[in-house]
Amino acid sequence: MPFFDRFDRARRAGFTHVEFACVLGLDHDALDHAVRSAGVQVVQYNFADGDIAAGERGYASHPDRRSEWRQALLAALDIAHRVHPLQIHSLVGVRIPALARQDQIAVLVENLAWAVPHLERAGRPMMIELLNPAESPGYLLERTADALDVLRIVGSPWLRFQFDIYHVQRTEGELINCLRACLGHIGHVQVADNPGRHEPGTGEINYRAVLGALERMGYARFVGLEYVPTA
Repeated sequence: MPFFDRFDRARRAGFTHVEFACVLGLDHDALDHAVRSAGVQVVQYNFADGDIAAGERGYASHPDRRSEWRQALLAALDIAHRVHPLQIHSLVGVRIPALARQDQIAVLVENLAWAVPHLERAGRPMMIELLNPAESPGYLLERTADALDVLRIVGSPWLRFQFDIYHVQRTEGELINCLRACLGHIGHVQVADNPGRHEPGTGEINYRAVLGALERMGYARFVGLEYVPTA
């Protein structure tokens, strides 16, 4: 479907809340109209994804793109005044071969710490996530511990972990134990089955057990459907 038609189609399919990919570059008037006309609540959108087709996965950790990332954050929060997302999301970037990993982590931490007061003023937390190395080789955060270490260093409730069950299954498994260990930092959950990244029920993940455990843990935020449908 054309992008701005998708909000109404989602609402007609029974969804009251939606999320979507990168907000920058969209027609803001058309976006505002689509959201309002459909009567849906935007849970989150991405910003500063970079050139995904060329292998980029954000640039929040790139030392030469600090200003670019910060301007993108401010632009995403400016759009939030019209679209009213509950939160926003940023990919953090891939490894830079010429830079030590810890130096690149330090750039990421610096940018996230800079973002905190802006997020707080806007009243909108920001998510970061891990990506599995098979599909996103070289991504800076490949395991739950990587993401949680960064969040602990910055130490702000305005920065949260997006727990994508598909990525964690591919990198670590032990989904229920991982959810329990990460629970205090989780701000959003996304789902897809493995293999194929299709809808729950098409692969190896026992989603009835995993989501049931998540509910019993007291998780009360959203679960986003980020999968490639088979139908």
